[in-house]
Amino acid sequence: MLDRIKNAVRTWARALKRDSRAVYLAARDPRVPWYAKLLAIAVAGYALSPIDLIPDFIPVIGYLDDLVLVPLGIWLVISLVPKEIMVECRARASDASPPASRTAMAVIISVWIGAALALGWAAYTRWG
Repeated sequence: MLDRIKNAVRTWARALKRDSRAVYLAARDPRVPWYAKLLAIAVAGYALSPIDLIPDFIPVIGYLDDLVLVPLGIWLVISLVPKEIMVECRARASDASPPASRTAMAVIISVWIGAALALGWAAYTRWG
């Protein structure tokens, strides 16, 4: 029984990983509508980012964003992308290695630093 659960979770995790790569590829496809691209970029950036909205070291809720937000975002993007394009992107994602871009990493880190500074500034002006 426990082995079946482990296998089911592993299969789900592999599919989620493949779909996050497929969402990244769909965001770069010119046939995808702009609103799906925008959401796909946000979801793929968040899913592939080493920085989480809720840090993982916080008990229970630290993994909530990984277990709830990312799958929901991926599901929403998949529902917005035309089926035939998503099938192609999934096939390419199964064969491809994970995307690695120093520029994307720098942009993601800059966005998080900017958000932290804005939050700090807002807190300082309100309570400081």
